Amino acid sequence: MAKKKIVEPLPEEFGSYEEAADFWDAHDTTDYLQHSRPVETVSEFHGRRYEVEIEPGIIQMLRTQARKKGVPVSRLANDMLRQQLTTQKAG
Repeated sequence: MAKKKIVEPLPEEFGSYEEAADFWDAHDTTDYLQHSRPVETVSEFHGRRYEVEIEPGIIQMLRTQARKKGVPVSRLANDMLRQQLTTQKAG
């Protein structure tokens, strides 16, 4: 015979984010589905991000150049890589 799981009542409200975090760290959200409701969401894919290790001196030069050009570092790096790779492919 299976034991019936005892589920603590969900507090009406939490006194702080920490109190809520402590509660949910110790409880399973699937035990409280009757308190949930469906929500509509819209998500958009904004592209992939890749992590590339860059030497500190190089990132500083990128930041300096990006600041001078008034563009984000990521855009400058992408433009420079695209130009370099296109030049290598053509040559």
